[in-house]
Amino acid sequence: MATFSCPVTSFSSIRCSYGPNSSGNHGDYRVNVNVNGNASTRPFKHHALVNEMALQSPASLANLQFLENGHISEEKIRQRIPTKKQLVDPYRRGLIVERGVGYRQTVVVRSYEVGADKTASLESLFNLFQETALNHVWMSGLLSNGFGATHGMMRNNLIWVVSRMHVEVDHYPIWGEVIELDTWVGASGKNGMRRDWIIRSQATGITYARATSTWVMMNVQTRRLSKMPDEVRGEISPWFIEKQAIKEAVPEKIVKLDDKAKYVNSDLKPKRSDLDMNHHVNNVKYVNWMLETIPDKFLECNQLSSIILEYRRECGGSDLVQSLCEPDEDEILFTNGVVQQNLLKNNVNTLTYGYTHLLQTKGGTKNEEIVRGRTRWKPKI
Repeated sequence: MATFSCPVTSFSSIRCSYGPNSSGNHGDYRVNVNVNGNASTRPFKHHALVNEMALQSPASLANLQFLENGHISEEKIRQRIPTKKQLVDPYRRGLIVERGVGYRQTVVVRSYEVGADKTASLESLFNLFQETALNHVWMSGLLSNGFGATHGMMRNNLIWVVSRMHVEVDHYPIWGEVIELDTWVGASGKNGMRRDWIIRSQATGITYARATSTWVMMNVQTRRLSKMPDEVRGEISPWFIEKQAIKEAVPEKIVKLDDKAKYVNSDLKPKRSDLDMNHHVNNVKYVNWMLETIPDKFLECNQLSSIILEYRRECGGSDLVQSLCEPDEDEILFTNGVVQQNLLKNNVNTLTYGYTHLLQTKGGTKNEEIVRGRTRWKPKI
């Protein structure tokens, strides 16, 4: 069904009241809107929310969208997605920065986002990257009802899919700490988009983590990659910034592992809770599957300093997944849980250890790659 909305400028006086219908059924209320002396009645069940919005801000009521049959879209009211650019979001503690095109959000690290050592998990960082990216599009006024999709993308049946992700972590935020996340977007070739992030401590200003990612468009019906339509390019290109959180002169290529990998975790099955709004497994789940394959003794003594992911295909809820993992050397020796062998030496003072990863579907005759990964690790302090 088509929707229509009235611009704010067309309203010079708005009055809103509500009451039960003629049958006295309190489950089906009617909203009476008076615009410039012209009364209009709309049937609507969620009367209290509409009246509250009208009392708080007439512009909020003006932004409501009505279906052709006169019913207000409940989803639009509950989400309150802006129809034009917003500079401040008091609910998410976010604001537009970088000359009006970047986004900054202040976050408190919560108890369910940390591990046993009271520091934020890698999964929590990935979730924050995803959430701030969506909130950035939200505040731009371009967000439609897709998973970060603009209005033009929805008209062309397109969604965003991530093709590459690179994260570097110097310090992990601790429980209760206030952190700031900056995110912005830029061009990536003719048909892609780059999104970057920086996480820093609000108290000290020290940068904790940096991340960069590449996104392409997929047709939601054919599940094939698509060129960027001129309509969509016109929506997002004014938001592009020529700045990178991680400068990659030549992006590192990740070799493909085979079934001879040292560590293998098979028969991984996505749960319903692993699926996102695009109905495929959320990329954060991939990170968990990779890390679960690394030996526990190594994880006890080391923390991840960087991760690179190359996404090959989407993973559906019915796929069986296999996680493969190979250390940079044939053996990792432990003495009382401490790594004794240096796998990779970057410089005189810093020792790091590396793993190559692969997630693939388990098919009857052929396994298909989902994502390749490279992780770097350093000893915990």
